[in-house]
Amino acid sequence: MAIKYDTTTRNAMLDALNTRIGASARLRIYNGTRPANVGTAITSQTMLVELTCNATAFAAAASAGVLTANAISNGTAAATGTASWFRLFQSNGATAIVDGDVATAGADLNLNNTSIATSQAVSVTSFTITDGNG
Repeated sequence: MAIKYDTTTRNAMLDALNTRIGASARLRIYNGTRPANVGTAITSQTMLVELTCNATAFAAAASAGVLTANAISNGTAAATGTASWFRLFQSNGATAIVDGDVATAGADLNLNNTSIATSQAVSVTSFTITDGNG
């Protein structure tokens, strides 16, 4: 049986994650199959676009077990493909923190369009990290 946390604890865990992510995090969007976990190296997947999060990437505090990103500037696609997953890095671009799914609706990270072409403007419509262990 899975352990369950109360909302206050879930929010505290997400707030700690927000602190670890830090300022001006880098959001990289890829095609292909998402790796098994955030520590797994990226191999055959292609990075389609990199976006830089605001200096304060996420709202100051999680609410109801959800951490909601502040607005993220548009990026210009470096490659062509279908966006299927993302990896969020600290601003150094080397420390991976979170992986998640990409779609146009109902995913961790939602884009205006998942069919990305080189030089296309890519915009995030919503980005949340949810602790679903409530």
